[in-house]
Amino acid sequence: MIPGMNPKQLEAMLKQLGMKMENLPANQVIIKTDSGDIIINNPQVIKTTMKGQVIYQVSGDVNESSFSEDDINLVIEQTGVKDRKRVEEVLRETNGEVVEAIMKLKS
Repeated sequence: MIPGMNPKQLEAMLKQLGMKMENLPANQVIIKTDSGDIIINNPQVIKTTMKGQVIYQVSGDVNESSFSEDDINLVIEQTGVKDRKRVEEVLRETNGEVVEAIMKLKS
């Protein structure tokens, strides 16, 4: 939002411009990329609609994982651990170090 501006005034101004904004309740936003996931905890998500286009603005505490989908699959394959969340947790603990994650899950 615009600092120092009354939210109702802002909403009225945006409505005149044909824009609609709404806050969306969310606990976590995950953006999947080829190089790893971007996890945003406790996000503030604002949905803006303007001229038929929808824009999502997300802000919050960001954690970027340094492992990919291939890393997860490799750890699962090498350890036999089928619990994907557990594998991701160990990869986060090891800062994406695949070999270290495999050794930790095998011990």
